[in-house]
Amino acid sequence: MTGWWIADLWQAGASVLLMSWLVWVVVSVVLHELGHGYAALYEGDSTPRDTGHITLNPIVHMGWFSIIALLIMGIAWGLMPVNPSRFRNGRKGWAFVAAAGPAVNLALSALCIVACAVAMRYGPQNEPLATNLRLFLLTGAWLNLYLMIFNLMPVPPLDGSMILAGFSDRAMYFFSKPGVQQFGLLALFIAVFSTDLSSALVDAIQTASNHAVAIVVTWLPIAS
Repeated sequence: MTGWWIADLWQAGASVLLMSWLVWVVVSVVLHELGHGYAALYEGDSTPRDTGHITLNPIVHMGWFSIIALLIMGIAWGLMPVNPSRFRNGRKGWAFVAAAGPAVNLALSALCIVACAVAMRYGPQNEPLATNLRLFLLTGAWLNLYLMIFNLMPVPPLDGSMILAGFSDRAMYFFSKPGVQQFGLLALFIAVFSTDLSSALVDAIQTASNHAVAIVVTWLPIAS
């Protein structure tokens, strides 16, 4: 093993998992940010369009630093510029815009679960195509579910803190403090990279995704 996740997966013969991860991370981050952007436009804020962020270009949403982090560590993030002062619904609009990103991830996860079930019931059965297709769709399912849960954590700068701030004056005051934001980033880093919390959550989500696919398969009629 080289210690570089891409080389390790490639050498382990997990090239399909590698490509699935890269594709789904980029797609999920881009669509997550577009969810925020379109929600902001609905709230009356044209900042996402004015800054050129209503696009499918991953470089615009992620930036080169995030893309490099994806290639080195397998993680990435995005950014959607908005101006909450323009939201027609004020603080409630803030919460709505913040929730739009995780909602997109939930929708993508559900779509992948249904697509995987359909592929298992009616799709190609010849190998390795069948297994690779299911792996690709299952990766999209659990990854987007993980991103939704992760982003809903009430830790700045994650969406969960913005949603909470949209409904609570005390939370808004607390999360707006620079020290809290810096501590939030530090705590997030420690939780993800220095504990087993993230791995345990991934295991639980993968199990739940597999169960969900199995349930949907039982709902589908057997092909004649």
